[in-house]
Amino acid sequence: MNAEEARQVDAVLRRLGIHGVVAPEDPENAAGPWRVYDTADPETRKDVTADALVAVVAKTPRPDPRSAHGPTRGFVVPPTDD
Repeated sequence: MNAEEARQVDAVLRRLGIHGVVAPEDPENAAGPWRVYDTADPETRKDVTADALVAVVAKTPRPDPRSAHGPTRGFVVPPTDD
Protein backbone atom coordinates (compact mmCIF):
# COMPACT_ATOMS: atom_id res chain seq x y z
CA MET A 1 0.00 0.00 0.00
CA ASN A 2 1.14 3.56 -0.52
CA ALA A 3 1.15 6.43 2.00
CA GLU A 4 -2.45 7.53 1.28
CA GLU A 5 -3.78 3.98 1.54
CA ALA A 6 -1.77 3.60 4.76
CA ARG A 7 -3.57 6.60 6.28
CA GLN A 8 -6.90 5.01 5.42
CA VAL A 9 -5.86 1.63 6.84
CA ASP A 10 -4.63 3.31 10.02
CA ALA A 11 -8.00 5.06 10.43
CA VAL A 12 -9.90 1.78 9.97
CA LEU A 13 -7.67 -0.05 12.47
CA ARG A 14 -8.21 2.68 15.05
CA ARG A 15 -11.97 2.83 14.47
CA LEU A 16 -12.24 -0.95 14.93
CA GLY A 17 -9.87 -1.03 17.90
CA ILE A 18 -7.34 -3.27 16.15
CA HIS A 19 -3.73 -3.00 17.32
CA GLY A 20 -1.20 -2.17 14.63
CA VAL A 21 1.28 0.45 13.54
CA VAL A 22 1.09 1.42 9.88
CA ALA A 23 4.56 2.38 8.65
CA PRO A 24 6.71 2.25 5.53
CA GLU A 25 8.72 -0.92 4.95
CA ASP A 26 11.82 1.25 4.69
CA PRO A 27 11.61 3.90 7.43
CA GLU A 28 13.72 6.24 5.31
CA ASN A 29 11.52 5.95 2.22
CA ALA A 30 7.98 7.13 2.91
CA ALA A 31 7.24 6.99 -0.82
CA GLY A 32 7.78 3.21 -0.86
CA PRO A 33 5.41 0.43 0.20
CA TRP A 34 3.79 0.45 3.66
CA ARG A 35 2.81 -2.42 5.97
CA VAL A 36 1.14 -2.97 9.36
CA TYR A 37 3.55 -3.79 12.20
CA ASP A 38 3.17 -4.85 15.82
CA THR A 39 5.36 -1.98 17.12
CA ALA A 40 6.80 1.26 15.80
CA ASP A 41 10.45 0.30 16.43
CA PRO A 42 11.97 -0.58 13.01
CA GLU A 43 14.61 -2.75 14.69
CA THR A 44 12.23 -5.11 16.51
CA ARG A 45 8.91 -4.81 14.65
CA LYS A 46 7.12 -7.75 13.09
CA ASP A 47 4.92 -7.52 10.00
CA VAL A 48 1.32 -8.23 11.03
CA THR A 49 -0.41 -6.99 7.87
CA ALA A 50 -2.13 -10.34 7.23
CA ASP A 51 -3.29 -10.61 10.85
CA ALA A 52 -4.66 -7.05 10.72
CA LEU A 53 -6.60 -7.87 7.56
CA VAL A 54 -8.11 -10.97 9.17
CA ALA A 55 -9.09 -8.88 12.22
CA VAL A 56 -10.76 -6.24 10.03
CA VAL A 57 -12.75 -8.90 8.18
CA ALA A 58 -13.77 -10.54 11.48
CA LYS A 59 -15.06 -7.21 12.83
CA THR A 60 -16.90 -6.22 9.65
CA PRO A 61 -20.61 -6.97 9.95
CA ARG A 62 -22.01 -9.36 7.38
CA PRO A 63 -25.43 -8.67 5.85
CA ASP A 64 -28.15 -11.09 6.86
CA PRO A 65 -28.94 -13.14 3.75
CA ARG A 66 -32.59 -13.30 4.83
CA SER A 67 -32.85 -9.53 4.41
CA ALA A 68 -31.64 -9.61 0.81
CA HIS A 69 -34.03 -8.07 -1.67
CA GLY A 70 -35.42 -10.17 -4.45
CA PRO A 71 -35.76 -13.91 -4.86
CA THR A 72 -33.37 -16.09 -2.95
CA ARG A 73 -34.41 -19.42 -4.51
CA GLY A 74 -36.28 -20.65 -7.51
CA PHE A 75 -36.34 -19.64 -11.10
CA VAL A 76 -37.31 -16.50 -12.94
CA VAL A 77 -39.65 -17.45 -15.76
CA PRO A 78 -40.25 -14.75 -18.34
CA PRO A 79 -43.87 -14.19 -19.40
CA THR A 80 -45.07 -15.72 -22.64
CA ASP A 81 -46.49 -13.58 -25.46
CA ASP A 82 -49.89 -15.38 -25.51
